[in-house]
Amino acid sequence: MTIPDPVRLQWETSEELDVLLAALDNLPAVYCIEVPNGHPLIGRTTVLKRRLNRLLGVREGQQPSRMLTVRGLANGASYWPVLSRLESSLAFFAVARRYYPNTYRKLTNLRFPSYVRLILNNPFPRTQVTTQMRVTGGLLYGPFRNRVSAEEFERSVLELFQLRRCQEDLAPHAEHPGCIYGEMGLCLRPCQEVVGAAEYATEAARVESFFRTNGESLVESLEAQRARLSQDMDFEQAARVHKRLEKVREVAKQRDPLAASLDHQFGVAVNRSLEQNSVQLRFLWDGAWRERIDFRLDVVEGRPVSLDLRLREVVERLSRGRATVAEKHEHLALLWRWYYSSFRDGEWLGFESPSTIPYRRIVNAISRVLNPQGTGA
Repeated sequence: MTIPDPVRLQWETSEELDVLLAALDNLPAVYCIEVPNGHPLIGRTTVLKRRLNRLLGVREGQQPSRMLTVRGLANGASYWPVLSRLESSLAFFAVARRYYPNTYRKLTNLRFPSYVRLILNNPFPRTQVTTQMRVTGGLLYGPFRNRVSAEEFERSVLELFQLRRCQEDLAPHAEHPGCIYGEMGLCLRPCQEVVGAAEYATEAARVESFFRTNGESLVESLEAQRARLSQDMDFEQAARVHKRLEKVREVAKQRDPLAASLDHQFGVAVNRSLEQNSVQLRFLWDGAWRERIDFRLDVVEGRPVSLDLRLREVVERLSRGRATVAEKHEHLALLWRWYYSSFRDGEWLGFESPSTIPYRRIVNAISRVLNPQGTGA
């Protein structure tokens, strides 16, 4: 994740510092005050001039204050103007990671969301709800609004299949006591050797396909089955399949808006810009935030340029470097915190892959962000 170059302030005398402080504007920004032989002071504010004057300004005629001041220690400062809450969060995180590589998560109060993990490196795969991101030998689905939401979705999905609910490492044998789910027909009972590893793996593959397609794989299978039964005039059985199909669709609708398999985490945030007639685009690509794009609605030779065409050019120029698992874990946590917060601004549009980018919807979102009181494009 990259952020634009900062605005730098350098001074050698107190007089130069006072001139720089007087020229500042009260705009939202992330800042970093450099302290020789010490750790830099970083933070974010919605009133930059007032904050830096408090930290670096002269307090003539005032009583001694317990408020922090670094005027006599600092010799330089940088700031990154940010208008949206998302950009403020991303910029502060990037700055904290740069200057405090060992404690930046604590400094930014980064919490991680819940996921449903399908454990595939077990001879008898199962699911679990977790906040850890390990993609080796499994599939991760999320992030969910909270752990309760993840657990409810996991329970609803397992009711559609016969995957085991137990957490133990199975050692199947005929005398195994089993569990209530096996008695209810909700588990294939591999523990009691009712099925072997190969047959159980087929059911696990169906669950994996359900997650990867957001339920569409099971919907298509049931629709085809219903059509065959109707063609064979077996309307009673077709009605049962139809009822199951409705249940599958309800389960698919229960997933939270950001929930998807990790390899389908794509989207774009559209936010206001400090510049007139401009918005900021921030793409989440393969689970990681890419560089910020300042997107202007320019007019060339008196005629507007197609926004759809310009958006396609922007996507072509996006960096394609692969992020590490740890970076994806952090970047999705930042998205989750912003998206489900009460202070969310701008708009978020998610999509499953580069081939399904909703360009027209992005154009409409840009219009709404630029004209919040308008009707959109």
